[in-house]
Amino acid sequence: MDQGGQDLWPFLVYAIGVVGLLAVTLIGGWLLGARTRRKKATDLPFESGIVPVGSAEQTRLSIEFYLIAMFFVIFDLEAIFIFAWAVAFFEVGWEGYIAAAVFIVILLVALVYEWRTGALDWGVLRRQVRRDYSMAAPGDQGGV
Repeated sequence: MDQGGQDLWPFLVYAIGVVGLLAVTLIGGWLLGARTRRKKATDLPFESGIVPVGSAEQTRLSIEFYLIAMFFVIFDLEAIFIFAWAVAFFEVGWEGYIAAAVFIVILLVALVYEWRTGALDWGVLRRQVRRDYSMAAPGDQGGV
C-alpha cells in the first residue's frame, strides 16, 4: 500500500469534485433564486406556510393513510427478500427454499391475523359495526 500516495489520488479527486459541485449548486441557487419577503406563517409548523384557519385538532387524518404506508413497507420488504432469494435460487438449494417458504408463511400468518382482528376494515361503517358487536352485553342477540 506504500505506493507514494497513488492509491489516495482517485479518492481525493472524487472528494474535490463532490465539494466543488456542491458549492456551485449552493451558490448558483443563492444567486439565481427568487427573493421573497418572509411571512409570519412560514414559521408555523402546520400547513406549510399557508395561514392556518381554525385549529389543527379539527382536521384529523384517518388511520388508513398510516395503514397503507405500513402495508407498503411490509410487502415491499417482502418483495426485496423474495427477489434476492430468486436471484440466488440455485446457489442456496433446499435450505434457501425452506427459509423462503417459512418467511412467506410468517407473513401470511401476520396478514391473516390483521384481517381477523379488523385492521383491514376501513371506513366508519365497518368500525361502527365492529364496536357495536364488542359493546353488546354477553348473551345479547341483537335486541330480538
